Amino acid sequence: MGLVLYGHPFSSYCQKVLIALYENASPFTWRVLDHTDVVVGAEFAALWPLQRMPVLVDAGAPVREASIIIEHLDIHHPGPNRFVPLAQAAALDVRFMDRVFDNYVMTPMQRIVFDSIRPPEKRDTHGVAVARALLDKSYDWLDAHLKSTWASGDAFTLADCAAAPALFYADWVHPIGETRPRLATYRRRLLARPSFARAVNEARPFRHFFPPGAPDRD
Repeated sequence: MGLVLYGHPFSSYCQKVLIALYENASPFTWRVLDHTDVVVGAEFAALWPLQRMPVLVDAGAPVREASIIIEHLDIHHPGPNRFVPLAQAAALDVRFMDRVFDNYVMTPMQRIVFDSIRPPEKRDTHGVAVARALLDKSYDWLDAHLKSTWASGDAFTLADCAAAPALFYADWVHPIGETRPRLATYRRRLLARPSFARAVNEARPFRHFFPPGAPDRD
């Protein structure tokens, strides 16, 4: 049995893994999670009771968490593009940047998105304000820090797989703006990367599901 991916094309963390799969043209079978497909849903719940996307199944064994999945692909299904360098110091920087994008861009972005789903009387205005403040701090730091083509130097890595969907959706809910030119340019560079452009296009039919409303761009 080949690689099987459980997830949804509009999910940011699934897109993170899709980028890695597409970068190396790794063949896989989609098991798209849809609330109407109880069979796939039951398979997913059995593989990962926490039911957090994505889950990769490799030769019958589940691999969970997007960053771990990408490192698993590096080890067990290597391709022309390596996502974590073999050199330890370089690998540490890549993993650091991966955590920056997941924890300080993706997480506050999701907090804003999830709050928009709540009934108006249960909205967390303070929590959203904290999330927006964190995004501003993250944007400012990244704009000062990003001085190479990609997040951790001149090679496209795990860090860029994390950055692409994080910045894509974060800019929808809290715009980066042109006052942060390096970060805005980096986001555009990610959107032009064929692997991420493919993931974005495949998710395009689901944009109407974006809770705050998707902008008419990207």
